[in-house]
Amino acid sequence: MKEGNKYGAHRVIEPKGVLPQPAWKVDNTMEIYDNEILIDVDTLNIDAASFTQIEQAEGGDVKKMARHSLRIIAERGKHHNPDTGSGGMLLGTVAEIGPKLKDRDLKVGDRIATLVSLSLTPLKVDEVISINKETCQVKVRGQAILFESGIYAKMPADMDEALALAVLDVAGAPAQAAKLTRPGQTVFIVGAGGKSGLLCAYEAHKRVGITGKVIGLVHGDAGKKRLERAGLADVIFQGSATDQLFVYDEIARITGGKMCDLTINCVDIPNTEMSSILATKDDGLVYFFSMATSFTAAALGAEGIGADTTMIIGNGYTKGHAAIALNTIRESPVLMEIFKETYATGAGHPEPVGIKASEV
Repeated sequence: MKEGNKYGAHRVIEPKGVLPQPAWKVDNTMEIYDNEILIDVDTLNIDAASFTQIEQAEGGDVKKMARHSLRIIAERGKHHNPDTGSGGMLLGTVAEIGPKLKDRDLKVGDRIATLVSLSLTPLKVDEVISINKETCQVKVRGQAILFESGIYAKMPADMDEALALAVLDVAGAPAQAAKLTRPGQTVFIVGAGGKSGLLCAYEAHKRVGITGKVIGLVHGDAGKKRLERAGLADVIFQGSATDQLFVYDEIARITGGKMCDLTINCVDIPNTEMSSILATKDDGLVYFFSMATSFTAAALGAEGIGADTTMIIGNGYTKGHAAIALNTIRESPVLMEIFKETYATGAGHPEPVGIKASEV
């Protein structure tokens, strides 16, 4: 059996000298090296920015969306959307473990979710079975490779798999919210009605205390109803996060001109950077969890308005993030019910596809 690089560099086809995530193309041959794990994949959880881009590009036609994804995988050896630069994560069953990893608490047959992006994961999909537009989950028949450095979570025994996968997909968000929020702060969550937004709202609400405030911006009526039902925001307003002056005026009104200490951006569309920066006080902090964030737009936009704001690009990993995210759901009965209704097996309306890779 061949020896592999810890970070998966041996899988890079082009350009040489880079790691798998920034690589244009990786080797998705499903014969493992000594430090890899082979996974039989049944579900892809496409990240929201990528899913939205593909859905819009293909006019919402699930068969065209499936072909779009299959073309990405065929071209790049991974589900690395060239338009958004993002991927997602997967759920599957451990099929084989390289001898170098035999000491791990993992065995063939375990159900795991990868906690690393599909944008770096060698992936081969033989068939797209169905697509659920409401959950961004795609049922497939395929295989994937997890590197030695790749992290994963065993599926919890007390939770529906589809629900747990939805939570783990955004595990970095509530963990970072928990780390960044302080008592007494005013916290603004952009996209507060979505799954990452709700989890962040829970952690923020829990930590700001009675002297703090959580403000949530939602776009659609469904997100507004979820946030109202959860009871995690002191103030909710509705509108587009791309309307920068609208967001600025609303936050100025709500805060009496003081603006926010911490802004957490959880939306899945581009051009929301300046709304987040404008809503935040000069010595405040903006956490961009959204994969639709443009570093250039954020950096130059802040400079252009003279905003002395600290900005953090969302790292999908922080220590203990999987446990924190799952525990958030366990702690909150109302969030658990909302997530069950929205993301659990049988929720939403999965549409049959039945497109094989050989047909694309």
